[in-house]
Amino acid sequence: MSVFTTVTEADLQPFLKRYALGTLVELKGIAAGVTNTNYFVTTTHGRYVLTLFETLLADELDYYVKLMAHLAHHGIAVAAPIANFDDDYVDELNGKPTLLVNCLPGMVIENPNVNQCAEVGEMLAQMHQAARSYPGHMDNPRGPHWWTHTAAQVYGFMPPKAAQQLHDEVLYQAEWSRNELPRGVIHADLFRDNVLLNGDHVGGFIDFYYACNDTLLYDVAITLNDWCVTGDGDIDAERARAFLAAYQSVRPFTEAEKQSWPAMLRAGALRFWVSRLYDFHKPASGEMTFAKDPGHFQRVLLRHRERTDFWL
Repeated sequence: MSVFTTVTEADLQPFLKRYALGTLVELKGIAAGVTNTNYFVTTTHGRYVLTLFETLLADELDYYVKLMAHLAHHGIAVAAPIANFDDDYVDELNGKPTLLVNCLPGMVIENPNVNQCAEVGEMLAQMHQAARSYPGHMDNPRGPHWWTHTAAQVYGFMPPKAAQQLHDEVLYQAEWSRNELPRGVIHADLFRDNVLLNGDHVGGFIDFYYACNDTLLYDVAITLNDWCVTGDGDIDAERARAFLAAYQSVRPFTEAEKQSWPAMLRAGALRFWVSRLYDFHKPASGEMTFAKDPGHFQRVLLRHRERTDFWL
């Protein structure tokens, strides 16, 4: 973990008395997460995940937590938040906003196969459909305005050729409109490490703390750019076709989406190239965070610029 709030059994036992979850059997830290602290909590009633939020405040969690509850209510495989006896999802432990959710089956898969990619594509479309009735709204805080502003802060750290490539892509993305594309709730970070797979089936989508309202196709592009990527930044066409076919079996793309797909693939790569550049060159103070390779999404983006086969 990059940020860690210690929780002991003595801390947790009185906390659990505010829930109908039985008594504590085991508390175990989870060695994952960039900005949140996570524990497995086993009680006499089952196994749960406890999250302590290191940066988000309690009033900032409302959109995300109620979204998770909404999706679980509609049968989407997500970690359902658990309310305490005061009917609040968000509680407090050791001075931090805290959430308890059901522990989902499955594990993170590093090298997904075609069937697994198809399952993720289908569930993503079902999530988009189920979220249509979600009343909450949050504009994407990491959309075009964010990446334009953030890119300007890292040009000076980059080799001239790479800086020019980034600048050119920011300008390219500013030249086309998303106004005709379907919008709704998106996960915005559905990478492989945010999906648990139980064999070839989705055990659950996790980590909804970048979720927001934006273009649905953008969510599809972000997800494909991770699930169907190869080591050199290219896209595995077989996995991509399976992912997209499964998604469209639930929510077919509009003609406007089909026309926008090449640019949206590039937008999905740009967003994470910029965030990784910023994290690499301007890491947050006080966090021992492993900075992921910015060059990976630079390679993905450059491959998309050269691409003629977009699988639609």
